[in-house]
Amino acid sequence: MSNFQGKVALVTGASRGIGASVAVMLAEGGANVAINYRSKRQRAEKVASAVSASGSQALLVQADLTSGSQLKQAIEQIKEKFDRLDLLILNASGGLEKDKSADYAMELNLTSQLRAVDLALPLIPSSGRIVFVTSHAAHFYGQKPVFPPMYEPVARSKKAGEEALRSRIPEFTNRGIQLIVVSGDLIEGTITPKLMQRQMPDLIELRRQQVGFVPTVEDFARAIVNAAADTKLKTGATIFVGSTHW
Repeated sequence: MSNFQGKVALVTGASRGIGASVAVMLAEGGANVAINYRSKRQRAEKVASAVSASGSQALLVQADLTSGSQLKQAIEQIKEKFDRLDLLILNASGGLEKDKSADYAMELNLTSQLRAVDLALPLIPSSGRIVFVTSHAAHFYGQKPVFPPMYEPVARSKKAGEEALRSRIPEFTNRGIQLIVVSGDLIEGTITPKLMQRQMPDLIELRRQQVGFVPTVEDFARAIVNAAADTKLKTGATIFVGSTHW
C-alpha cells in the first residue's frame, strides 16, 4: 500500500470508473481526496463515503471542467478546506458524446486540462505531482493508426493535451513539480469502450483476442496510484498499462 499520509489529492472525473477507483485507493493510502464530478452527485457521494470509510477526508467538488468559473470555484473549495494540493490526477476526458459541439473534445481534453493546472498550481507545493491519464491510441496518435477509428477526435485532442502539458515541464521543474503520464489500452468496463461498442459490439473481445489481455478498471487505477507514489519516476515518464501493439 502506497503511503499518502498528509497528502491532498484532486481526482477529476471521480464519480465513477477509473476516477472513483483512484480516489478510493488514494484514500486507502492515507490521502485526503477532493472528488470532482460534473453532474452525478449521488455517485460522487458514494465515492466520498468510501473515502471517509478509509479514515481520510473527502471533499465533493462539482465542476464541469469546460466551465472556467466552475473549475475556479472547485479549486477555491480545495484551498479553503485543505490549503494545499499535492496530487493533481487529470483523469476526466471525453469527446464521443453525441450531444456536444464539434470542438468539445479539444475543449475538454486540451483547454480544460491546462486550465485545471493553471488554477491548481498555486496550491501545489514543491514535491507535488501532476498525473495525466490518457490512452495508447492518444499517446501514439500520429505514429499509429487510431483503433478503433471512431475514437479519432478523442485521440487527437488528448494527444494535444499531453503535448501541451509536456511543453510545460521546465516550468513545473522550476517549481519542484513532476508530470507523469499514465497511458492505457482499452479498459474493460469504462464508459469510452461502452460508447464505442454501440458501433462495434465485439470491440473488447476483439482486442482480447489480439493481445490476450485487456486491463480492468482496477488494473488501470492501481497503475495511476502507483505512478502518483513512485518517487523513482523521472518527470515526463510514461507508464503503459496493457498492450501497446495493434
